[in-house]
Amino acid sequence: MSKVEDFLTKEEEQEIVSAIGIAEKNTSGEIRVHIEKQTSIAPIERAVEVFHQLQMEQTQDRNGVIIYVAVKSKQFAIYGDKGINEKVPADFWDTTKDTIISHFKNGNFKQGLIDGILNAGEQLQKYFPYAEGDTDELSNEISIGE
Repeated sequence: MSKVEDFLTKEEEQEIVSAIGIAEKNTSGEIRVHIEKQTSIAPIERAVEVFHQLQMEQTQDRNGVIIYVAVKSKQFAIYGDKGINEKVPADFWDTTKDTIISHFKNGNFKQGLIDGILNAGEQLQKYFPYAEGDTDELSNEISIGE
C-alpha cells in the first residue's frame, strides 16, 4: 500500500472522525490525525512540522495532539503540545503507541487509529478533563498530505 487514498475508505475516515469526537467529550484536549504518503525525516520530526502547519499550537491550554501516519514509509508518531508535555510523565504516550502498533501490525489501520484515539482521550482526561462549555478548538477532520 503506497497511496494515501488506499489507506482508509471514506467510511473508515468518518469512523475515525467520530472516534475523535467521542474522545474529546472526555477531555479538553484536541486530537487530530494526519495521513500522508511518506516522510524522508524521522516521523516525530515530521509530526512536529505538520502540527505547526495545522496551527495546532493555537489551543488555549496548548493541549493539542497529532497522530501522524506516513503510509508508504510505514511509520507513525504521536506528538503532544507543550501544555501536555509539561504535565505528563515521559512515557505518557506509550500505551497509545502500543495500541496503534498492535493493530497496524495486523493491517487493521482503522481500528488502530480508533483505539489509539480513544486511548489518548482517556489518558488526557486525567490531566485535561472536559470542562463545561469547552469548545472544539480544532477540526476533527483527518488532514491528508502528499
